[in-house]
Amino acid sequence: MTTSPVERAADQFVTALAQWRVERGMTKKQLAARMGFDPSYVSHVEGRRHKPTEDFARRAEAVLAAGGVIWQRFQEYDELRHARGPALHRDPPVPVQWMPPGTGLIVEQEIAELTYTNGAYRCRIRRALYNAGVEPVTRYLVKIAVDRYPHDPAGSNRHHRQHPLSFDEMDLRAVAGEGEAAEPMHWRLKLDRDAAKEVWLLFANDHGQFPLYPGQRTTIEYAYTVGEEKWGQWFQRAVRLPTRNLTVRLDFPVEFEPQVWGVETSLAAEVPVRTPLERRDDDRRAVFEWSTDAPLLNARYRLEWRFRGESAPRNGTTLKTGVNGHSLRASHRMRGIGIVQRGSDLLRQRARHFQLPREESGAREAVAALRVTLDRLEDVHDFSKGVGLAAPQIGLAVAAIVVRPPERGFDPVVLLNPRVVDESAETDEQYEGCLSFFDYRGLVPRPLRVDVEHARYDGTRVITSFELAMARLVSHEIDHLEGRLYVDRMAPDATLVPVEEYRQTGQPWAY
Repeated sequence: MTTSPVERAADQFVTALAQWRVERGMTKKQLAARMGFDPSYVSHVEGRRHKPTEDFARRAEAVLAAGGVIWQRFQEYDELRHARGPALHRDPPVPVQWMPPGTGLIVEQEIAELTYTNGAYRCRIRRALYNAGVEPVTRYLVKIAVDRYPHDPAGSNRHHRQHPLSFDEMDLRAVAGEGEAAEPMHWRLKLDRDAAKEVWLLFANDHGQFPLYPGQRTTIEYAYTVGEEKWGQWFQRAVRLPTRNLTVRLDFPVEFEPQVWGVETSLAAEVPVRTPLERRDDDRRAVFEWSTDAPLLNARYRLEWRFRGESAPRNGTTLKTGVNGHSLRASHRMRGIGIVQRGSDLLRQRARHFQLPREESGAREAVAALRVTLDRLEDVHDFSKGVGLAAPQIGLAVAAIVVRPPERGFDPVVLLNPRVVDESAETDEQYEGCLSFFDYRGLVPRPLRVDVEHARYDGTRVITSFELAMARLVSHEIDHLEGRLYVDRMAPDATLVPVEEYRQTGQPWAY
């Protein structure tokens, strides 16, 4: 029996879904749980008992980080499905809620505004909600977090322990509905920490309850205030529910001379936001706006800024002069080159090993990309201690590293699918930096010799021994492939040194 183009497209979607699920080491139940579906749902889709939906495809792409393959296969299937045959045989049109019933609460639009006035930030979040589920919604979870020094976790924790965020200063208020029909929302505490709060906004007040029933829409809006002494210069939105549109606005005094940029962090990588920020100046205010349609589930979108005006508040971090004379943090220069920064989920995942020689071309492409990035790095920093780069640091979740030795004139070392098989009992401690965490240096113990088993492009495996500086560099990069950062190897009482205070820049390690 011949199959139709639609059936073939559906088969290709299911095949891509199953291949990436297996590649990520997930069972059908595990994938369904990560996607927020019933445990049997993935099994039904892979067994062709359920048709794939837009919501399902988007969530699967986000969780499996398939590089767009799953989403592309769904689009191919969806186009054929809606283009085939006379109208009588077509599938019914997609309902107005744009996702199938049973998916729960949907954010049709979110507008997040942050305004600086008189030494404080006022955050106002407005969400247009649709209940596509089968149960009434009676509460909505809100998470509020501050981070005074986002590039100095230890310092930020100390600061917030001494100056905890309080509900009294926040003046948290919330309403549901619009205009004269708007209803104040009561809230109930779920989590209360120095720098993080979680509350349930209740669809209820002194006058009674007003649940959001299946098929109904409403708008909720909540706002709170945080003083500048507790708010770092960044504003992040996390996509925890299926969202159709996200808009973020920042409102600062013009005399602060604000400069704003944005970063998108997904399960796959950390990259600059894909759409540009727009600026307009109005009545001595500088308003920056950024928007995106259909943001990925579980993605985080972060806008960061700095104030260059003399009258602007300072966030207590030292900026270092960068290329072309501009003041720029080291981590920002690394991000500009394309280096994934600390905080990205990709840096905490195990990299996938290549199937060699079958994936030789993919391995060569990854190594070429690493070499190109290393060349760009040499233009912005003098790596006298040598330098290494792992594929996850440039957004590739594969097991490839390239290391340039400290000694000039030696070719870079390429390692595919490496693993340490032996190491010396003798160790030493040296300060290390990381391209994904370049604002600090930390004292890290490492063995003075490591033996590494790795693969050639033809699939044969060899063992290479590295000593002293190369042992440290190689060990550091192999850690990246295992989802580990150098801070994980530091002593519990060790502290990070800001790069501005580090006195061994430009000097090789001493042995």
